[in-house]
Amino acid sequence: MAIGAARPLVATAPVAIRTRAVRRAALWTLLLSKLIAGWGVQWDIQWHVLIGRDSFWIAPHVMTYAGVALAVIVSFGVLAWETLTARPGHASGATAPPVLRVLGLTATRGFHLAAWGIGLTVLAAPIDDLWHRLFGLDVTLWSPPHLLGILGAVINSLACLVIAREVYPVGSRLRLAAIVLTGAMLYGGLHLTVDPSTRMAYLHGGVLFYTLAILSALILPLAHVTTARLSNSRWAPIALLVVLIGLGLIGQQIAQKGFEIIEPVSVIEQEIAKDPTSPIAVATLMARKEGVPAGQTGGRRHLFALWPALAMALLDARRRPIAATLAYAATLFALLAWRLPSRPSLAAMAPGLPETVIALVLTLLAALVGGWVAGRLSAALS
Repeated sequence: MAIGAARPLVATAPVAIRTRAVRRAALWTLLLSKLIAGWGVQWDIQWHVLIGRDSFWIAPHVMTYAGVALAVIVSFGVLAWETLTARPGHASGATAPPVLRVLGLTATRGFHLAAWGIGLTVLAAPIDDLWHRLFGLDVTLWSPPHLLGILGAVINSLACLVIAREVYPVGSRLRLAAIVLTGAMLYGGLHLTVDPSTRMAYLHGGVLFYTLAILSALILPLAHVTTARLSNSRWAPIALLVVLIGLGLIGQQIAQKGFEIIEPVSVIEQEIAKDPTSPIAVATLMARKEGVPAGQTGGRRHLFALWPALAMALLDARRRPIAATLAYAATLFALLAWRLPSRPSLAAMAPGLPETVIALVLTLLAALVGGWVAGRLSAALS
């Protein structure tokens, strides 16, 4: 794949103004599409746990891929528009973002990332449908097609961070708002990859009882550190969680109203009887033991994460990404070491001191890696 600098746009004020306006409109439309898709995924998780999977065309899937379709139209639409309207001339100004040509398509780095990222998510859809046809109704977020879809969404979110910096000047409130909102959705997407960790605690105990802490220390700093450094806001890790909690509460209401309107028929009891250790069965059994709605994600469930985010903010991830991530991981581990054994569904699997110490060491090692990668990623994006 050949990548090179495209010929710059003509340096006229009307062209520059129009181009900037189109890019800004595209950014906010992309963020809207990610909201729609994110709420669809949130509903989809609960649908699978409560109902099962009737077909590819269940309502949460339709909502999710409506958001994905909008993201595809916007991302590739901007590439097409910029390719068709690009004209030879001089650079459009010192503040204009660089323009690249990839496979004959011309756009800024941010919009290229957005397009190719969402392309991966689209590719995951038919693979996911085939996966379910081969392996049945049982689902896990750690399946290859789900991870591919999440990877595409994460790349698209990283692209939105870049685009926000491309289209708004330093110090702009809209730039800060776009970065924090994107950071919240980036965190939500990354958190999907650590969600199944509680199943490991429920089934295995021991060191794996703290899988949630280990994976969180490795993966979630990619959102916290990157958002803090690209926004140049020390408190961005806390701000993005506050936004995420609000968006999650809205998503829970959407799912509730959707169930009330559609009234789908559940096949979950049959699936639990087939395999009580399956992801769906474990999620259902844990929820029943704890007296909470099965499959419900987001919202207030992220409140406890504010404390690790505060520890990261106090160490300032902008300047010390690795130290801030270590503080984040240590605080998170302490909270989980107190919280998880008190849960009715997990109390019997709580490990002893030797396993806990080993898990703490692994969590801190994961934080070292996560902090280093997050620092390098944010530097590359900026």
